[in-house]
Amino acid sequence: MIDTEATPARPRRRPGYGAAAGVFAVGMMGTTLPTPLYGLYRERIGFSELIVTVVFAVYAVGVIVALLVAGGASDVLGRRPVLLCALALAALSAVCFLAEGGLPLLFTGRVLSGFSAGLLSGTGTAAVLDLAPPEARGRAALAATAANMGGLGLGPLVSGLLAEYAPWPLTLPFLVHLALLAVAAAVTLLLPETVRHPGRRPPLRPQGMTVPPEVRGVFTPCALAAFAGFALLGLFTAVAPAFLAETLGEHNLAVTGAVVFCVFCSSTVGQLLMGRLGAGPALPWGCVVLVAGLLLVGASLLTASFPVLLAGAVTGGVGQGMAFRAALTAVSSAAPPERRGATISAFFVIAYLGISLPVVGVGALAVALGVRDAGMVFTVCAVLLVTAVGIRVRLSPPRVA
Repeated sequence: MIDTEATPARPRRRPGYGAAAGVFAVGMMGTTLPTPLYGLYRERIGFSELIVTVVFAVYAVGVIVALLVAGGASDVLGRRPVLLCALALAALSAVCFLAEGGLPLLFTGRVLSGFSAGLLSGTGTAAVLDLAPPEARGRAALAATAANMGGLGLGPLVSGLLAEYAPWPLTLPFLVHLALLAVAAAVTLLLPETVRHPGRRPPLRPQGMTVPPEVRGVFTPCALAAFAGFALLGLFTAVAPAFLAETLGEHNLAVTGAVVFCVFCSSTVGQLLMGRLGAGPALPWGCVVLVAGLLLVGASLLTASFPVLLAGAVTGGVGQGMAFRAALTAVSSAAPPERRGATISAFFVIAYLGISLPVVGVGALAVALGVRDAGMVFTVCAVLLVTAVGIRVRLSPPRVA
């Protein structure tokens, strides 16, 4: 006798927050993938160090536009569609670099990469946290942080290794990234959608940039700390190849990628340390460690010492991570719930201005003074800014709920 009673099918296990973190990391890789390759582009196309920094900085313009215009898009449209859009923009950016059609395509590729990163920053983090079970929220927050900074660090590490030791240095890194993006898109299609609107879907509106008056006392020093920390990341991401080649005589692209990788990994470590210290103590201490890292970077330029530069990268990265996470925690705690999203977006806008404006200034100074002296001017200005912020938050620490 045949049993006609249907047996319930076992539900298929779908990818969880670890898979979402992997998608996040692959998307962020593309934003720093060109870092070790700028010197090769300079030789092939022919442009100054100032143009290198401008090509890098337009990425931040794309990030800021995406944050202001579509920072909350995934809350309305869902996580998966926005993740897929971000991955598609990253793929278009890679295609622009593969075309090697001169500066216009390089600028276009960087702007598209910025749009991708702006969408990924919020949506990737939200997707990782959404997919984590309640008992794994702490691990999921760590996974999101590691995916963000780890992806940014892996970009130059992978492209530096491929450009130095494999054929087609200006082609293979982007082909590899396109393959990874295809895998990430397939994984994204399998991720459960966590955003559902039982009734009518709310309208999609640009977030804009606003800071409530009651938050400005906390916002200003915290945003300046983020600005200075991101300026350090921008310096290593945009100008490190020229520093290493012209000041320290290091032309190995894999080494260049590894140095930038160390900065971002150290930032992740600093963010973990902030979790142990708490936001209140971590903000001034992060400023202290960041100043120490900047001083080591300056010393490496004076002494032409690669080990000192590496120590500055690691120390500065740890300080940046501590100060950044503490500042973000303080700002998000101080903001009223109904304005929190817009306030955090404003905080990120200031941070990404830090990754663009100072490095363009360094590029302009490098044309007039040389890379070494331009780096020294940057170091002095950054040390003064971070010291002032550190004193301010030490004397009047922001309240953290």
